[in-house]
Amino acid sequence: MTTSHASTARSGDTGDAWEKAARAGYAVSGLVHLVLGVIIVQIPLSGEDQEADQSSALSSISESTFGGIALWGVTVAFVALAAWQAADAFRGSDKSDRLKSAGKAVLYAALAFTAGSIAMGSAGSSGDSQAQGVVQALLEAPGGRFLVGALGLAILAGAGYHVYKGWTQKFREDLRPQSGSEVSTAVTATGTVGYVAKGVALAVVGVLFLLAAINSDAEEAQGLDGAIDSLLGVPGGQWIVALVGIGFAAYGLYSFARARYARM
Repeated sequence: MTTSHASTARSGDTGDAWEKAARAGYAVSGLVHLVLGVIIVQIPLSGEDQEADQSSALSSISESTFGGIALWGVTVAFVALAAWQAADAFRGSDKSDRLKSAGKAVLYAALAFTAGSIAMGSAGSSGDSQAQGVVQALLEAPGGRFLVGALGLAILAGAGYHVYKGWTQKFREDLRPQSGSEVSTAVTATGTVGYVAKGVALAVVGVLFLLAAINSDAEEAQGLDGAIDSLLGVPGGQWIVALVGIGFAAYGLYSFARARYARM
């Protein structure tokens, strides 16, 4: 039985331009998470009010040497990864895997849009503003409170899956080490910490969306930045936020390894 070139290319074995660009998407995702992790850690240490979301991380990258050029590279890599995930959403017979790929395609496309906008000189809106805009639009629709509540529950489900994937180290299934080798201890450790930390942050976002649904108030919905502020308000919040920041940085390091070893 002969395997077509398209099938082989999509298997991630050929090293073609599309695959390399998609893998670069994981690397730039790692860079964004690493920068974001540093920003989050600095919040409890400095006591300053800083924006802790992906837009602020991308803006930080743009302010570095050759930042504009770097952001265009980030944009292209995210577009390639979004296209790769979109292709996966139309392949295979497992509906859950296709839905996850579709969700990832939307996420990476949004990141590509944000990076491209910042590269062109537009200020990216904060994650909190984006969340509140989505919730306000949903609340104005028929059954809006139920829609927002459903979205909150979906975010909580995603948060739980992140924690589960990290705690059980299920993410190792996404990697394909070199022949005869195993996933290194360092990669396993960063993946475990990173997935759990992202899950904790997402859980707070989900709760805030549920509160927005219960109270029919879009301003209660928050993105990652609002979630960090909420965590700061609980007992031991500064330590929790610092650990979440370290976790995001760990996820960034894991993403660098994923760029090389991901099952594509």
